[in-house]
Amino acid sequence: MLLEDYTLEIFKSKCQADAKGVHCFAHLGQDVSGALPYLNAVLGGFEYLNDPPAVTFRAQGKLITVHGKKIAVNALNDEAEARKIVEWLKAEINSAWEKKDTITPSYTGLPRPGIIEILKLLPKTNCRECGQPTCMVFATKVAEGAKGPGDCPGIGAEEGRKLSAYMSRFNLEC
Repeated sequence: MLLEDYTLEIFKSKCQADAKGVHCFAHLGQDVSGALPYLNAVLGGFEYLNDPPAVTFRAQGKLITVHGKKIAVNALNDEAEARKIVEWLKAEINSAWEKKDTITPSYTGLPRPGIIEILKLLPKTNCRECGQPTCMVFATKVAEGAKGPGDCPGIGAEEGRKLSAYMSRFNLEC
């Protein structure tokens, strides 16, 4: 077993003090840098950094970045959800490490969605009903995997379907 223990740090966003959710860092007791290319291959990270090694992906509706000694997870409901996701990641890291002889490591991320392509599918009214100041900011959140068509009250059914199809090409199903 590569990853045996960690400690959780739960905190609110300093940038968005009125945000309802929390974020977490899991400070890892063991360095998992060696497992990251295998984890990237298994989970399909959309961003991979080589130096220092880190992989970012979207899973369980969250943006997750795994570094050698730390895991960062955004937009959590509470500490219980943080623990559930970090435990899942711990199991994924250990599984990828144990099966590394059968996995082709991946040192690159997936192609990224285009913010302008996403914006073209939005109503472009800047209505703020989604909680974002502009459709461009909303498009950026969609590109990051933090928002989806269902988070835009003004998007039509056809545009919502097209946006979901577009995002699925990047392993970011909305």
